[in-house]
Amino acid sequence: MFYYLEGTVTVLSEGVAVIDVGGAGYFVNVSLYTLSKLEMGKRARLYTHVIIREDAFDIYGFSDMSEKRSFELLLSVSGVGPKAAQSILSSNSPESFAMAVISENEKALTAAPGIGKRIAQRIILELKDKIAKENTTLAASPDIGFIPKETGAGKAAADAMAALNVLGYSQQEISSALKGANIESMTTEEIIKFVLKSSVK
Repeated sequence: MFYYLEGTVTVLSEGVAVIDVGGAGYFVNVSLYTLSKLEMGKRARLYTHVIIREDAFDIYGFSDMSEKRSFELLLSVSGVGPKAAQSILSSNSPESFAMAVISENEKALTAAPGIGKRIAQRIILELKDKIAKENTTLAASPDIGFIPKETGAGKAAADAMAALNVLGYSQQEISSALKGANIESMTTEEIIKFVLKSSVK
C-alpha cells in the first residue's frame, strides 16, 4: 500500500491533483487545504490513504500527516465517508478541525458543504469520547514545567493537549516539541501551531 506519493504536479483542479511519479500520473483526491499548498510543475509529496472497493480504487492525498490523521479519525465516525471527511478538511485546517471537536463547535463543521448538524454532533461526540481516555493534562508535564490547570495558561495547555491528541500526537511528542517554549503567554491555538511547526512528523 502507498505511504506517500512524491513527484511533479501536472494537474490541479477542485478536489483533484495529478502527481507524475516516474512517468505515471496518479489521480489523487485532495482537500482545498492541501490543494492550496501545491503548485503546477513543482515537486510535491502527498501522504496517502487508499480506499479500495469492488468498483473503485481511490487515492486521497494530504500535504502533511496531521491532515491525514484528521481524515482517518473522521472515517472512524459512523456515517462519515471519504467525501464528507474531505469536505470538512476543505473548510478546516487540521488544527481548526481539532479545536472544533474539543470546543464542540458545530458551526465550524457544518460550514463544510454537505455536513449537517446531526453529523457534526456525531463527529464531536464520537471523537471526544475517543480521545477522553488518552487526554492527560499537558500543563503537568515535567518537560515544560507545572502550570496549575485552573489558570488561563493551564487551561490553554490542557485544551491544546486534547486537540493535539485528536491529531495523533502523544504527550511525549508534544512535550518534546514545546521544550523551551513560553507556554504561559501562549493561547491554545498558538500552542497547537507551535507543536505542528516544530514536530518532525
